[in-house]
Amino acid sequence: MLYQELQPIDTYKIMMAHPFSDYDRQLLTLFYQPLIGPQSMSLFLSLWADAERNLDSEYNHYHLMNLLTMPLGQVFEARISLEAIGLLRTFCKEEGGDRSFIYELLPPMDAKSFFEDPLLSTFLFSKIGENAYRGLKARFTLSDQKMDGYNEVSRTFLDVYKPIRSSGSEIEQEPTKLSGKSVSEGLPFANFDFDFQLLRAGLSEQMVPQSALASVSKEFIGKLAFLYSLTPMDMQKVIMMALDEDLNLPEERLRKAATDFYKLNISRNAPKLEKVFHKEAPPLKKEPVTREDELLQYMETVSPREMLRDYTGKEPLPVDVQLAERLVTVHGFTVGVVNVLLHYVIIRNDGKITKNYAERIASHWANKKITTAKQAMDMSRKEHDQYMQWQKEGSKQTNSRKQRQGREEKLPEWFRKNDETDDRKQANKKDVDPSMDEKRRQLIAKLDAMRTEGK
Repeated sequence: MLYQELQPIDTYKIMMAHPFSDYDRQLLTLFYQPLIGPQSMSLFLSLWADAERNLDSEYNHYHLMNLLTMPLGQVFEARISLEAIGLLRTFCKEEGGDRSFIYELLPPMDAKSFFEDPLLSTFLFSKIGENAYRGLKARFTLSDQKMDGYNEVSRTFLDVYKPIRSSGSEIEQEPTKLSGKSVSEGLPFANFDFDFQLLRAGLSEQMVPQSALASVSKEFIGKLAFLYSLTPMDMQKVIMMALDEDLNLPEERLRKAATDFYKLNISRNAPKLEKVFHKEAPPLKKEPVTREDELLQYMETVSPREMLRDYTGKEPLPVDVQLAERLVTVHGFTVGVVNVLLHYVIIRNDGKITKNYAERIASHWANKKITTAKQAMDMSRKEHDQYMQWQKEGSKQTNSRKQRQGREEKLPEWFRKNDETDDRKQANKKDVDPSMDEKRRQLIAKLDAMRTEGK
């Protein structure tokens, strides 16, 4: 499912209408990071840094995997978390089998709008707790006490400027699309299914005027219903509780009424939000899980840089990382195929990666349409003799046939899969205790003696 959505070879550009401010950085760190987590925050900051450096640059997602040291699946999940919280919009285009993206970075909501949003404010409350929430709210809220005794004396535009007639030529009014400062539109909350007709049907005009209900946006009502798991009938009761003495329906009273109804009828604990994206993924294979299944899962999920680091125990050479990136971008291999190829080459070549040798195998696999780590492993077993011949042709050392035959051949652990069953059978034969035959003869002799005594 992941590779239908995103592949390392897919390219992307970053779009940002204007530079973000230090105030935006504070909001991201204090308000959004507790909600989206460190991985999504790292992705946003990385995109932000690349956008400030050069907006016209084009990258592939292998660049993000190396930069964040994350497998592709984690990069994708971080991306959709940013989309869900309203910090990123993603646009995709496919042409001739190639897929490219545009990532538009959006600024965070200002503190006032954030605290007024019922979903975001409650989500943050459930993440950081009451004391931290109140402290954060006090930090970003202007105190009215500081303005006591003061009257505003600021001049307006009309107080300072006035128009005069000019005899010069008229300004040509050409339609031009200018990029102004983008403002956060809040949460992308458009697909929540709530029956507003049923809600209105249960409210009489005498009790709740239509004007009062129309003063509150559908989105605000939908967010409250989603957050507190309220049905249309529940929301009717909430609205009745929220009406003031003039039969008006202020949003603040409606939010407080929804909170009170939730505490009285559903739970005393604050509601929590849970990600559901991971539930859409196909279920993993259940037990028994073989060693090769574990290895395949590892090869398909880690980046080549991580695989090389895990194998050698140190940071891989830049030339090896560049070769891995070339296998992804030029040959179009998935990460799993690249990992199997590099793993095979590095073990066959005494811990070294030879570019020409790897490229020759890669060209062969590209012609064979290898797309998964399992196919790559099977092809390595099938064509092993041919790959050995290519290695000998590319080697500058001239060893004698005896030296080659005497040296122990090194192969990956997964390579000898087909011989495992036969090896176990041979091992079982060798492990038989030689004294068992003698014990068996002694037992037969005792049984014969017992039969003779019985007669």
